[in-house]
Amino acid sequence: MSNIYIAYHFSIEPKELGSEILIAELGELAFESFTETEKGISAFVQKDLWDEMILENVNILHSEEFEIDYSYEEIDQVNWNEEWEKNFEPIDVDGRCHVRAPFHPKTDAEFDILIEPKMSFGTGHHETTHMMIQHLLEIDVTEMKTLDMGCGTAILAILAEMKGAQPIDAIDIDNWCYLNSIENAERNNCKNISVYEGDASLLKGKKYDLIIANINRNILLNDMQTYVDCLNPKGTLLLSGFYTEDIPFIDASCTEKGLTYVKKFERNNWVSLKYVN
Repeated sequence: MSNIYIAYHFSIEPKELGSEILIAELGELAFESFTETEKGISAFVQKDLWDEMILENVNILHSEEFEIDYSYEEIDQVNWNEEWEKNFEPIDVDGRCHVRAPFHPKTDAEFDILIEPKMSFGTGHHETTHMMIQHLLEIDVTEMKTLDMGCGTAILAILAEMKGAQPIDAIDIDNWCYLNSIENAERNNCKNISVYEGDASLLKGKKYDLIIANINRNILLNDMQTYVDCLNPKGTLLLSGFYTEDIPFIDASCTEKGLTYVKKFERNNWVSLKYVN
């Protein structure tokens, strides 16, 4: 295989949702790594696996809901460790939980989560993950049957197991996230996490004591009834991946389905909400 890569640089509007969808689509092709940029993302594919028509069937590029421009260039020898290190900052929550990559030093945190990031994580990911970790640190999850929906790198599922939750299902629609979650669960010696590739359609007939969903407003609203149907009596639902101005829409959806609001965390206009059944 050649060490020469083709780098695509995308500017995306709206950025957060557009980037998420675009990465999911490119991940189905030969693109193997992504980094967040100020205006969107950069995506990398080995030149041996590339041709000029590679983006022809990427649906979001033809969507009227997004404005996407891009350019591409040929680059030599990508040092992925260097790229990841440049783009991934560890997450520290109240000194109790530390999420880090192998190139970050270990701390004395009560919960030390080691992940191997294969793509960069934007500000939104950090803010929402931080708040979801805050919620989990406050909850006694011992023996709780748990769902991590839109698990990404499985950070939240891993923390739930470290705190005694079991069994745990971790689900993501993105193949890269599915594979990376399996790797990260193994990396943290987790024995009670089952990882699945798919969406909320996998939840039919399932029941959980704790559901964690860090996705985005549109998907949360679309799948909210499914989450509620899966929640055991007195179960807990943790939601994030949306902004302060989205709270009325999320709250209305939850309360009309019988959930009770408990509390929220806010960080830089990102929000995480807790509800109980």
